Amino acid sequence: MPTKKVRIRIAAIIIAIILPLAALMLILNRHPDWQHSQWAVALGIFSSFTSTIAAYEFIIKRFLRQNETDGKSGQSEIRNGQSIQITGEQQGTITQQDQRGQTVQGSQTNIGSVQGHQFSGPIGTVNLPPTTKSAPFVVPWQIPLPPKDFTGRSEDLGKILAEFERGATITGLRGMGGIGKTAIALVLAQRLKDRFPDGQLFIDLKGISEDPLKPVDAMAQVIRAYLGSDAQMSESEAELAGLYRSVLAGKRALLLLDNAVGREQVEPLLPPEDCSVLVTSRKKFALPGLKPWDLDPLSSSDARQLLLAIAPRIGSHADKLAKLCAFLPITLKAAAYLLTETKDLTPAKYVEELSDERTRLKQLGRAGEDLDVEACFMLSYRRLPTETAGIFRLLSVFPSDFDAQAEEAVCHDKDHRHLSELLRWSLVEYQSPSPEGEGRYHLHDLMQLFAVVRLEEDGGEAAGIDAQQRHAEYFRDVLSSATKLYKNGDVLAGLRKFDLERMNIESAWSWAKRNLGNRNVAASICNAFLNWPYLLDLRMHPRERISWLETALVAARVLKNKRMESIHLGNLGNTYLVLSDAQKSIDYYEQALAIAREIGDRRGEGTCLGNLGSSYSSLGYYRRAIEYYELALTIVREISDRRSEGTFLCNLGLAYAYLGETRKAIEYDELVLTIVREIGDRRSEGTCLGNLSLAYADLGETRKAIEYDELALIIAREIGDRRGEGNNL
Repeated sequence: MPTKKVRIRIAAIIIAIILPLAALMLILNRHPDWQHSQWAVALGIFSSFTSTIAAYEFIIKRFLRQNETDGKSGQSEIRNGQSIQITGEQQGTITQQDQRGQTVQGSQTNIGSVQGHQFSGPIGTVNLPPTTKSAPFVVPWQIPLPPKDFTGRSEDLGKILAEFERGATITGLRGMGGIGKTAIALVLAQRLKDRFPDGQLFIDLKGISEDPLKPVDAMAQVIRAYLGSDAQMSESEAELAGLYRSVLAGKRALLLLDNAVGREQVEPLLPPEDCSVLVTSRKKFALPGLKPWDLDPLSSSDARQLLLAIAPRIGSHADKLAKLCAFLPITLKAAAYLLTETKDLTPAKYVEELSDERTRLKQLGRAGEDLDVEACFMLSYRRLPTETAGIFRLLSVFPSDFDAQAEEAVCHDKDHRHLSELLRWSLVEYQSPSPEGEGRYHLHDLMQLFAVVRLEEDGGEAAGIDAQQRHAEYFRDVLSSATKLYKNGDVLAGLRKFDLERMNIESAWSWAKRNLGNRNVAASICNAFLNWPYLLDLRMHPRERISWLETALVAARVLKNKRMESIHLGNLGNTYLVLSDAQKSIDYYEQALAIAREIGDRRGEGTCLGNLGSSYSSLGYYRRAIEYYELALTIVREISDRRSEGTFLCNLGLAYAYLGETRKAIEYDELVLTIVREIGDRRSEGTCLGNLSLAYADLGETRKAIEYDELALIIAREIGDRRGEGNNL
C-alpha cells in the first residue's frame, strides 16, 4: 500500500493532467471548427507528462487499432469521404531525444510524415494526406448515351473524328436550335470514350436561358465530380480556377460543354492539354485552338430514314413530309412521333395540314414541349437585344437569300451590324462569296416562318408594311440596274443579276400588285417593272408576261401616265405576236400608236410603226410591212436610236427574204450585224445571225448557212435564250 504522501502526490499528478485536458475539451466544444485537431492537442499535453515512446504507443493504440499495416507500405483508406495514407511500418532500435532532452532507445514504429489536417471527424477516423501517390478517385462518366433514334451525320462524324486523330482538342458544334448539336456531340463522346480513361464530364452551360451558368459554377461541378460532392470550394475565383486546373492536370478527360453562350463563358473552362473539349452553341464565337463545325439540316436521305425508323407507316409520304419539316431533326422527330402516337391521323392528312405555311409551326409543335420547334426558336429569339430582334422580324420580307446591301436598305440596319449578330446566334445562315460575288444570307425555311409570326405578333402591321414597301422599291431598282447592264451590252452580267435576285424581284412585284389600288407607290413600282422588259422576255413564259403587263397597264392608268400606258400597250402587242396572235397584237399596237402621237412621243411612235410592220409581216402582208418599217426607220434615225434602227433593218431584211429577194435581205442583215455588234446587243446579234443562215440556205450555200447558224446557237445558249436555242437547232 502506498503511503499517504505517495497517494497525495499521485492524486496531484492526476489532477495536473486531467484539469488542463478538461479545460481544453471545454474550449473545443465552444469552437467546433477546432475539433478536427482535438486529439492532436490533447496528445500534445499528455505527451508533456509522458515519454515519447508512450505518446507513440497511445497513437497506435487509439487511432490505428483497425488500420494495421501488416508490414505493407503505401496502404490507404477512405473514411467519411477522406483519404488516409500510411507509408509503412519500420521496426528497429533507434536513438532520439524526448521532449525533455533525454536519450530514448528501443523499438519504434514510424508512420511517416503527416502534413496538413492530420485528424478529423469523430474519434476512430484519421485523415492523412498522401505523400507518395495520388489518392484514388472515382472516374466520372457523366455524358449521357446518344439518343436511340439518332440517324445520319456519317460525313460530319467522320470528319470530326479525323480531326481528333490529327490532334484537335477543342471542337465547336454550331447551328440553329433543333439542328441536333447535342445529339451529335453525344455520339462523338461515345465513340471517343476509350481515348479518355479518366472521365467524361457533361456540363449544361444554359446559354439560352435567362441565367447562363457562370464559369466558376461550372468549375465547381468538375471539381466535385472528382473530389466528392462535399468538397469545399474557395470563394476566390483565382483559387478556384487553380484548383480546377490542378484536378484535371495529368488526366485524360473529355469535357462536353453543352449550350454555350459565348467565348467569355467557355474560355475560362479550357482544361490542361491532355484533356479535350466538345462545345455546342447556337452562337458563333472564336477561341484559341477551336475547330468550328457548322451543322446543316439532314440530307434528304437521312431525313427520310429518320422518319421511317420512328414511324414506318409514313411510307411513301416520307419525302414530302421531310421537305415540309425542312430536314431539321427536331421537326422530323416531332412529325414522326406524332404519327406514331396518333393512330387516327393519317400521314396523308398530316402532310396536308403542314402544307399551310400559316399554321405549320403550330402543327409541328403538337408532338410535345420537348419537340416544339417554335418554342425551340423562341429560346434564341428572347436572348436578342430589342433592336436586333426587330431586325430579325423584318428579315421575314425576304423570300429568298439576299446580300448585306439589300438588308441594310430594307431593314435600316447600318453596316448590317444586327444582321451579323443574328448570324452569330445561328438565326441567319451565310453562304461564303464566290470569287466574283458577295456572300449571301438566308433564313432557314422554318426560321423564315417563325420570323413571319413574330412580325405579325410583335412587330405590328405598320412595321411589316413599311419593310415590304422598302423591299419592293429596292428590288425594282435591282431589276432596273440589271436591265441597264443588258441594254448597255453586258448581257451576261444583266442576266446573272436578274437570276440571282429573281425570287426577290417576283416577291416585290407581288406586293406591288396586291397594293395597287391603295398606294401610289405600289402603282409606280408596277409601272416601272415593265418599262424595259428585255429580261422578262427571256426569263418568262409569254402568258405569264401578259399577266404582268396587264397589271402594269392598270398601274399606268391609275397614275394617269400616258407615256407608260403606250409602252405597256406596245409590249402587250409584242407578247401576243410571239404567241402568233397577230390580229390581237395589231389592236394593241394601234392603241399605243394613237397615244404616242397624242403626247408627241416620237420614239414611241417609231416603235409602234415598226411593231405594226412585224404583225403584218406575220400575216403575209410583206409589202405593207415594208412600208411600216421604212416609216419607223426614218423616225429612229432622226432621234439617233441605233438599237431600234438595227431592229427595223433586221425586219426589212426578213420581209425581203419572204418576198424572195434574198440578196437584198442579206444586205440589210449585214447592216444590222454591224450595228448590234457596235452597241453590244448579243440577243439581236444572235437573231441577225439566224436570219443570215436562213438567207444563205435559200441561196443553196449550205456550208455558210451552217456557220451562221452555229454562231447564233452559241449566243442563244450563252444568254439563256431557250426559244432562240430551239429555233437554231
